[in-house]
Amino acid sequence: MNDKDDAEAMRGRRPCPERLNSLFSEDELIEDYYQPPANDSGCWTDYGLSTLQSSRALSSSGSSMHSGSVEGLDAPAQLLPVMKAGWLDKNPPQGSYIYQKRWVKLDADYLRYFDSEKDTYSKRFIPVTSITRVASIGDQKFEVITNNRTFAFRAESDADRNEWMRTLQQMVDERKAKGSDRMSLFQPANGTLDSADKSGPLELRGFKNKLYVVVAGEKVFLYKNAEDYRLGIGITYIEMNVGNVKDVDRRGFDLTTPYRIFSFSADSDQEKEEWVEAMQQSIAEALSNSEVAQQIWSVEANRFCADCGAPKPDWASINLCVVICKRCAGEHRGLGPSITKVRSLKMDRKVWTELLIELFCQLGNSVANQFWAANVPPSEAINPASGSQERRRFLVAKYKEGKYRRYHPLFGNQEELNKALCATVTTSDLAETQSLVFCGAEVSCFSGDPDFPTPIALAEQAGQRLQMEFLLHNKNSEIPRVEVGSVEEKHYSVILPSVTHNGFLYKTPSMAKLANERKSREEFSRRWCTLNDSVFSYYENDRNTVPNGEIKMEEIVCLVTKPPDTHGFENTFEVFIESERLYLFGLDNAEAIRKWVKSIAKSFVHPHAEELLSHDFERIGRLQYKGGLSLEQAKEGWFALAQSTLYAFFEDSDKEEALHLKKLQELSLQGDNLVLVERRRTLYIQGERKLDFSGWVAAIQKAAGSSGDTLSEQQLTESDVPVIVDRCIDYITQCGLTSDGIYRKSGQNSKITSLLEMLRKDARRVRLKEGEHQVDDVSNTLKRFFRDLGDGLFTKECCQDWLKAAAIEDEEEKISRYRHLLSSLPVVNRATVKALINHLYRVQYFSDMNQMNTHNLAIVFGPTLFQTDGKDYKPGLVVEDLINHYVLIFSVDEQEMRKQQDEITAILKMRVAGSSSGTQQAGDFICTVYLEEKKTEAEQHVKIPATMTADELTFEILDRRKILMKEKEYWSCFEVNEREEAERPLHHAEKVLPILHCLGTDSYLVVKKQLSMENMLIYLASRVGDSKHGMMKFREERNLLGLGLSTGFHDRYFILNRSCLRLYKEVRSSKQRIPVLENSHRPEKEWPVKNLKVYLGIKKKLRPPTCWGFTVFFENEKHEKQQWYLCCDTQMELREWFATFLHVQNGGNVWPSESSKVRASRTQHDSRLGNISLIPLRGNENEMRNSVAAFAADPLTLLRDA
Repeated sequence: MNDKDDAEAMRGRRPCPERLNSLFSEDELIEDYYQPPANDSGCWTDYGLSTLQSSRALSSSGSSMHSGSVEGLDAPAQLLPVMKAGWLDKNPPQGSYIYQKRWVKLDADYLRYFDSEKDTYSKRFIPVTSITRVASIGDQKFEVITNNRTFAFRAESDADRNEWMRTLQQMVDERKAKGSDRMSLFQPANGTLDSADKSGPLELRGFKNKLYVVVAGEKVFLYKNAEDYRLGIGITYIEMNVGNVKDVDRRGFDLTTPYRIFSFSADSDQEKEEWVEAMQQSIAEALSNSEVAQQIWSVEANRFCADCGAPKPDWASINLCVVICKRCAGEHRGLGPSITKVRSLKMDRKVWTELLIELFCQLGNSVANQFWAANVPPSEAINPASGSQERRRFLVAKYKEGKYRRYHPLFGNQEELNKALCATVTTSDLAETQSLVFCGAEVSCFSGDPDFPTPIALAEQAGQRLQMEFLLHNKNSEIPRVEVGSVEEKHYSVILPSVTHNGFLYKTPSMAKLANERKSREEFSRRWCTLNDSVFSYYENDRNTVPNGEIKMEEIVCLVTKPPDTHGFENTFEVFIESERLYLFGLDNAEAIRKWVKSIAKSFVHPHAEELLSHDFERIGRLQYKGGLSLEQAKEGWFALAQSTLYAFFEDSDKEEALHLKKLQELSLQGDNLVLVERRRTLYIQGERKLDFSGWVAAIQKAAGSSGDTLSEQQLTESDVPVIVDRCIDYITQCGLTSDGIYRKSGQNSKITSLLEMLRKDARRVRLKEGEHQVDDVSNTLKRFFRDLGDGLFTKECCQDWLKAAAIEDEEEKISRYRHLLSSLPVVNRATVKALINHLYRVQYFSDMNQMNTHNLAIVFGPTLFQTDGKDYKPGLVVEDLINHYVLIFSVDEQEMRKQQDEITAILKMRVAGSSSGTQQAGDFICTVYLEEKKTEAEQHVKIPATMTADELTFEILDRRKILMKEKEYWSCFEVNEREEAERPLHHAEKVLPILHCLGTDSYLVVKKQLSMENMLIYLASRVGDSKHGMMKFREERNLLGLGLSTGFHDRYFILNRSCLRLYKEVRSSKQRIPVLENSHRPEKEWPVKNLKVYLGIKKKLRPPTCWGFTVFFENEKHEKQQWYLCCDTQMELREWFATFLHVQNGGNVWPSESSKVRASRTQHDSRLGNISLIPLRGNENEMRNSVAAFAADPLTLLRDA
């Protein structure tokens, strides 16, 4: 941007039956492609995952195998989620009327079908990009039509067919909309073969004719022939992160996976060596370190090649700061290291310092292409399918000639370029440095300062480490050479409204940091400013025709109006642009500033978000955000901040949404993300640009905090009660209801002052805990808060009306008057009065222990709430009336009390039990639950009623994070034992509170997906009988007397049925699967199933023989405990045993059959559990037992007495 002012300043179906098959299904295979083997070992037997055939074959062959971390064995390394899956009938293309059942899966890249849902490798895959349309052909049938072939399917019903067609067509349309730069995982490029690392025909054992095999990146693809490869329609592909290549004989080699052995044979020794080398390279690429790639891919633009747009590029040019794909990397190398230095993200680990990674995250493809590809004609652009010659031509033009670059305004003026570079490297403006360097500024030019003679020395002196890193990598870079004047202007793609405005403004030089310090009037310069054709221009005066500088509307990212008298001029506003610069303008005339702000806002805000302009905003602009169900990719939204409300227009919404910042449950800054948590959703606002993002963060944090001394200016709960009040009431409810003289006793003044100050600053972050905070300190903090309220709880305007109502003698009239006055209070005041009186109503219920009856509470709270000196008795009368008539005045019904009976009774009994055992803990009933993993940003604090089940807790956590449970997703609550390195998924109907009270300090609860549940349900549905038997490795933990096994794991035979688990030391007959259960062969050990707790995992220090193990805890009726460990040979065996444990322990009810209905019908628990908080007790054991007995006998007596 040309800116003279700145320059001056700077200077459900059952599976198909088991059967033999080939890679081809009958409808795809011409008979001469299949050659019946001479024996069973001559071809594959595809039994899905119900047998261990492949595993046994691997172990017997003695080959080693690279194994990825695979939770579900039905997909080796599934990269994309399955959009839809199910059974369909498929019609062969030869015109046969015989349909075969196929298990069909659709993901973002392929439509694939299998013999069985357990199969790993498909019979056929069809790229979504090759599908032209989907058509109905009647009788539950539909066609998938590609450019050269039609596939016919038949569904079970018209509804199922329509759903398949809708999903397919939607996927096809989405891929078309994204264009060719979002191609499939692998697809031939316009019929050429140079997309592959290695391709050609190979013999595959069991087949008469050769298959066409392609090694591409991290996968090996199998095609029927070369023609099918060119068309993109293949048989299956093999993920190489679970593969290993083994030399078999002169021309043969095996590609082994955990699921199958592929035996290939080449035409010659040399050909075999080339294939083996290509596959080993593919394995190395699949298993290479992806840590650097993941960090660089965290920036959205870096996930696609900077040159052709191919997804997941794993190469880079470290001097140009662009991330590129493998094919473009090859062409980059041809340009020479003086132009581009190519390195691998995954293999050249030593090159990637933390500083270089950060540089790529700051610059990367987005910023680099704003310079290098600013003026690319559509006819010259390349895509992932472009050939080698086309790529080479484009890259030479882009980087060697600089044909498409955005020229710097100083281009051609060497002296000015060098001066500008010396100034820029002392700032964080990397984009400007890149533009200067590749437009001719000399990296080693003399700066004019003998102490810091070069730009690199200046950057070091200024502490700009990223500038230094960029300059060092480009110390010897060759500058593009092209004739001056051939550059074309890039046009903005969004048509903005044409707004015209002009007038004088006072302006400071642009800044690279926030204007936090007050700018005096002397720092402003008077400029004639015009807004026309989406360009804001400022001139030396109103007679000049050449502007000092310009700001294009599409460059503006944020507009801010500052509070009056922030700077030397009474009214000012700030403009932030994409290149991390801030412009400050001012005037004394408030109306003139308002018109400028409205005009600029209307010019740069997207038309679909123009509703934001109707608010009296203090800040408006565009930001990157994540939210809803998709947190993988950031989207762009428009936001406006007005007082304590953040208005937003999201990318996928056509209406404005409002976030009430004072009601947020959580507001935190996590790295470059500002996290806003409401009750039903979480929003992540990302810092795409540091300058304007830091301003947004400060403004939102200020708006979300307490801004004054009235109730409405406090942080609020969802029910409009100040968080300060809610925190104090909850703590006293849990820890102080039975405390003698509660609210009458004084606390320590210094602690009260400090606590109130913390709560006023940010009540959300304050956690009141017994031991750290005293009950009397908290109770006096609450009283002081009400006494110091600016307008009082009952408002100064209505205060006298409340006192007059206390003098009314007729009770009905008095109650009616109170109800009328209550309804006339502001919303926050009304909600706070109800919450406080509800609390005092419960306090007086325990007056036999705390000595605070209604009258005593009224004496204390009357002067506090009405802010009097205590000489007038009327305030106390009002409070006493409100407590005595609480049920009538606040319309509390019996059902509201009755639904809490079971919860409160159970909790009181647990508190009694904790007291009798000498363990009193406050806050036992507020549980920290994590989402997916144990980390601070994933924790949720949940109140646990006595009746809450694991299923309800799971949905509570998912609701808070606005996560919908999709089909075939099995979210569960897990109990994790860190000391034992094991975890246990809670049964969906299991009560949470008893588990919570038994958790040790090294255990916690986490909600996450139970990835093995689908496979376990399939196993349970297909097996015969309710028992399971087999060999497992067994180890018993040494008990307190030193008895028991501790020397290692030993083979034992187990039988598990509905009643017990039996252990046999040996099997009497090797021919029998079940031991002979005679008196001579009784079990060595036997445990009732109901007394077992089975955890997944075994601690590593025991050195288990496999990673597929259980930790089992046994406790009998005498509370005698045992602990032992079981190991299985395979993950499949582990699943089957664990599924059987769940089945027999829960009467066959392993998973709710209609979880969606459970969710829909589940009552939403308020954060306060209705209007009554949990009531833990304090005091001696007899007092607590008497209170429990009285409440349990009839909790509704309270209502009737009222």
